[in-house]
Amino acid sequence: MKTDKSFAYWQWRVIICSMIGYSMFYFVRKNFSFAMPALSSEYGITNTSFGIILSLVGIIYGISKLVNGIIADRTNARWHLVTGLSVCVLLNFIFSWSDKLSTLITGDTRGTSFINTMVIIMGILLVLNNVFQGCGAAPCNRLQVHWIPQNELATKASIWNTSHSIGAGIVSVLCGYLIANTGNWRYCFWIPGIIAAVGIFFILITLRDSPSSVGLPELPDTKTEIDDDNSSQAFKAYLRKKVFYNPVIWILALTDLFVYIVRFAILDWGPTFLQQRENPLSPELAGWTIGIFEAAGCLGMIASGWISDHLFNGKAQRVCAIEMGLVALCMIVLHLLSNIASPLLFLTILALAGFFLYGPQVLLGVVAFKQATKKAAASAVGFIGLMSYASVLFTGIGLGWFSDEFGWGNLYILMTGVAVAGGILVSTLWNIKDDGYIHE
Repeated sequence: MKTDKSFAYWQWRVIICSMIGYSMFYFVRKNFSFAMPALSSEYGITNTSFGIILSLVGIIYGISKLVNGIIADRTNARWHLVTGLSVCVLLNFIFSWSDKLSTLITGDTRGTSFINTMVIIMGILLVLNNVFQGCGAAPCNRLQVHWIPQNELATKASIWNTSHSIGAGIVSVLCGYLIANTGNWRYCFWIPGIIAAVGIFFILITLRDSPSSVGLPELPDTKTEIDDDNSSQAFKAYLRKKVFYNPVIWILALTDLFVYIVRFAILDWGPTFLQQRENPLSPELAGWTIGIFEAAGCLGMIASGWISDHLFNGKAQRVCAIEMGLVALCMIVLHLLSNIASPLLFLTILALAGFFLYGPQVLLGVVAFKQATKKAAASAVGFIGLMSYASVLFTGIGLGWFSDEFGWGNLYILMTGVAVAGGILVSTLWNIKDDGYIHE
């Protein structure tokens, strides 16, 4: 009884503290989206240039998620998080002086040479930032499969995944107000950077690694093929079998690609296209709109996790297929409302889209957790992350170029097709076996 009570305490402590810790990564990553309109206005940087940067850093982040996933399965989660966030905070502050660095290099404060150099500096700093952003989700994935039993995984992993939306939502609202009230894009990096710096010390003080690190037994019913052979060679063979050669993981990864195309179309370009539509929103309202999209996503993740565990007997892939169809329906309605003068109805449907979209975002990872087991869960989700962040090839330079040439008119029709494709793909996993553990 005492052990059960102690485990419950540490389980929730790890879930909550890692949620807070991971949300800090968003404070020093998603702030760039809100600086883009101000940078464009002040320096004349085009959406195409921003799109190239978004595509490049997204690819780098995807690669980083895979590499850090493999590392996370073999290292201490607390120190992995602290290392990544520390570097990201430092780069965030350096980014706020990218115009000064451009002046130092070119000797100019305006002109083509100054702007091109500034864009290159911003691109380099954001690439480095996203190399270390991969140190965020990977160790948290390891924590979840070590602390949450199989029959609770969808529910509690969904609660944990609200950290994505909490971080992105808060920084969206915060940066919206900072831009509106100061007119200085640098505050989007200074204030979130200070908050994230506090988060580094919070992680160090509060977080622990596996149950055994606090004197508790590991989870039962999680026996794997390499429990008795933890060598590097055995781990590599296990990765090949459970991750890289596993068709289920590939289907999950391709489905997540479609999920992220829709998600990033709204998150990365939302602050810009909501202010450039026929009936533009103010910076504050654009910030609240994206914030509400994320808040609805939080509720959607929790609801989808509970539904998966309690109504679908843990078969999360079935919930994903249904919700992708509902996302497609929301996109059609948003297209019909895209030029409506009053933002209320538009905002309501966008919130519903977030509610349904963020279910598959978390549940695809839950299916991967179970299939790859606790020995390779972070690696599997890292591989899915690599594939999903290939979406930036489309949502970055693709949508940036599209908006410069044609405007935002048919964005939602395009997203409807993407959501339908994702729903069809994940439905092919409707009857797969529950997990990849050894059951005797």
